[in-house]
Amino acid sequence: MPASLQPVRSLPRLARLSRLGRRLATPPPRREATELLDRPDLDPAELAANLADIRRFNRFGAGTAAVIRHLPALLAPIPTDRAAVVLDLGTGSGDIPLALAAWGRRHGRPLRLIASDASAPVLAVAARHLAAHPEIELARYDARAVPLPDRSVDVVLCSLTLHHFPPAEAATILTEIDRLARYGFVLNDLRRGRAGYAAAWLSSHLATRNRLTRHDAPLSVLRAYTPAELEALLTRAGVGGAVVARRPLFRMTATRGLRTEDSGLSDEGTA
Repeated sequence: MPASLQPVRSLPRLARLSRLGRRLATPPPRREATELLDRPDLDPAELAANLADIRRFNRFGAGTAAVIRHLPALLAPIPTDRAAVVLDLGTGSGDIPLALAAWGRRHGRPLRLIASDASAPVLAVAARHLAAHPEIELARYDARAVPLPDRSVDVVLCSLTLHHFPPAEAATILTEIDRLARYGFVLNDLRRGRAGYAAAWLSSHLATRNRLTRHDAPLSVLRAYTPAELEALLTRAGVGGAVVARRPLFRMTATRGLRTEDSGLSDEGTA
């Protein structure tokens, strides 16, 4: 066959590859199935092992780094002669506050850290994990309705929590985060996509034998929002000035710093 005809034969293959590329780039539909972590009747040992897996995934999967990346800018307006109050909603076993405590010590920045979760069994694991760190206090707060006054903490964090909630409740959580934060917030979560789902399935099956982790890790990706959906949720929640960004390893963040209308805030009255 003449060489000039060879590119013509390759056109169907190129078309198939193009269709495959478009499919991989299109996120799958969002799932509403329940993760095992959200069930009330968990075996304590199995739950503790699952939370240990989540700590590892945060450390090596860029979750902790995504939060610390934004922290210096958020804390910059806060006087250094007092401890900045940081509230972590949906803390799990408290690995993010623990990392922030270490960061604060390294940088000479006093922090008062509140690690909160709605689950009593999860907080029991956190209490054991954080027992040697008195600068971190525990609180049982439902992220949809936190019993604290407006702007009562300096910075609010929320990691790997938003995807557990359907859109209406997720928007409520974003409203609460914005209401509570005097100087800003960092939301860090998974980003829904086919490649992220494959990576979550493979890593969870290679890295652990925990039943909860193997079930929940890939499902979490399917329950997660896309950056465009997160932007829409922020609008629905009435949260202005937030920036949504893609992060490595199938993560995304939404951050807001000090707003112009907040620039005259008094530095008294934190929780």
